Amino acid sequence: MNAPRLLIIQPDESDPPGPLGDWLTAAGAELDLRHPPADQLPETLEDHQGIICLGGGMNAEDDSKHPFLPKIRTLLATAAQSGMPTLGICLGAQLLAVAIGGRVQPGDEGPEVGPFLVSKKDAAWTDPLFAELPLVPDVMHFHEDVITRLPPNAVLLASAPKYQHQAFRTGRAAYGIQFHIETTPDIVQAWGRDAPELAATARPGVFDTERLTEIHADLAETWRPFVARFVQLAAGTLDPANPTPHTTLPLA
Repeated sequence: MNAPRLLIIQPDESDPPGPLGDWLTAAGAELDLRHPPADQLPETLEDHQGIICLGGGMNAEDDSKHPFLPKIRTLLATAAQSGMPTLGICLGAQLLAVAIGGRVQPGDEGPEVGPFLVSKKDAAWTDPLFAELPLVPDVMHFHEDVITRLPPNAVLLASAPKYQHQAFRTGRAAYGIQFHIETTPDIVQAWGRDAPELAATARPGVFDTERLTEIHADLAETWRPFVARFVQLAAGTLDPANPTPHTTLPLA
């Protein structure tokens, strides 16, 4: 297959692509990494076949402190509207949700920090990216804002008892996941040092190197094939989801 060119947006210095970048290139993708504001974001997506937005410590609508956020939301909305394969990870999922009519707010039950399991919903079993995941895949959380309202016509793909909206699809190929799959033990430990109040809400021992190494081995086993399927989607060798009724999406 031809190598799909993917735009990777890194909104925050603290959340690089990590192993996600290695999985994407191993699956045949060409990466165009942009780290605003140092790197200018493209005006259009004409030169790309997919877009991924990573996480960050800011709020999804913290535009005054991070004036590049509206541009990211516009790019995500444009991609979702056009049917371009799109993946938002944690903050990226929140930006995608806000861009097309969802809502993000501080979680009223406190932060989610550390490894958790999420449960696939019925719609996930026929989704091209989620169908082959296990019933309760491993994920890594580190956030206090949550998606409190999904965008109109979004399909819920994974949930958890504390916060319901863990993964969703909008349109045929735009996905948001309210958790991390791109981390390493070092990255998570750095987050814990930089945000001690959030880290204190995690279960004891979560930040131990041995424990994090074990967790990330499980994450790789689960999510590397998922990422390969995303590359296939962008390359056109995997069919997107069947369209759902009334999937006209508002642009940010």
